[in-house]
This record gives sequence, structure tokens and C-alpha cells, in this order.
Amino acid sequence: MKLTNYSDYALRSLIYLAVKPEAQALANISDIANSYDISRSHLTKIIHQLGQLGYIETIRGKNGGIRLARAPENINLGILIKQIEPDFALVECFAATVPKTDATTQQGLPITLIDETADETANEPLSVTKQGCVISPACRLKGVFFEALTAFVSVLEGYTLADIINNKIELKALLS
Repeated sequence: MKLTNYSDYALRSLIYLAVKPEAQALANISDIANSYDISRSHLTKIIHQLGQLGYIETIRGKNGGIRLARAPENINLGILIKQIEPDFALVECFAATVPKTDATTQQGLPITLIDETADETANEPLSVTKQGCVISPACRLKGVFFEALTAFVSVLEGYTLADIINNKIELKALLS
């Protein structure tokens, strides 16, 4: 399992906001981008989504900026990753056949497992080209991958932002 840079930068942004010296002081996207040497334009999209999801508060205007909208102990890493990671399809038999917002979820993950038994519209077995893999109807590997994926997300769900910033002094020094 590999998270996207988008998820990595979202987590880094939350860490930055959580360890800045004055919790209620506003930061800006340029400060975060410069601290991590990452793209400001890419970070802007991430900050926008984190604001929409209620993780950060954005204040517009001349003296505007961003800050955490929740206490670090109320930001669960697993829930955050499930909300922002675009694709949990580890293998092609984890199909992204419907939009994430409408997806049938397995264990709260936005994936849809392909039904290898039949094509519901034609009442026929699925063709190899539709499934992608010739062994899909008999393969048990996807079950192993799904178990591994749910374990990965489950571990993340056991931690909050507060858990990963308990060394604030070191983090502040590195981000200054």
C-alpha cells in the first residue's frame, strides 16, 4: 500500500498547524510549502479540501490564514486517509466502478469488489476482458489483499494527530 503525495502533504500540513507556537495563530500556505519544500499550488488544493472536511479553518482577507479547526486528539488518521485518499484499489479486481461518493464500501473503504459470478444485466458469467484477470473467478489473493488493506487502515485508525506530534519541540525546531 502506498499513499499518494496528496495524503502525505495533507498529513504534513496538519502536523505543521498542530505544532506551530501559538495554537490559535494563523499560518499560511506559503509557510507550510516553504517549510516542507513542496509545491504551493498543489498544497492549495489540499488545504481547500481539508477546510471542506472541517479539519482546518480558513480565514480570508488581508490578515487571513489557516489553523486547525479541531483539537489534534480529535483528528483520527485513519478516518482522514479514508476521506482523502482517492483510490484503495490495490489490484485490478478491486474495481473503482462507481464514483467515490456513491461507492459501495467495504469496511468503510471506498472500493468496490468486482462480482466475478455474473453480469447482472446479461445474466451471464463475466468475460475475461470485463474482469481483467483470467483467474479472478477462482483467485483468493484479492481476499488476502483486502485483509491487508483493512489491517493497514485499522492501524491508522488507532492513532490521532496528537499521537504523532507528542515531540512538538523537535518538530517545531525542524519546521522553523
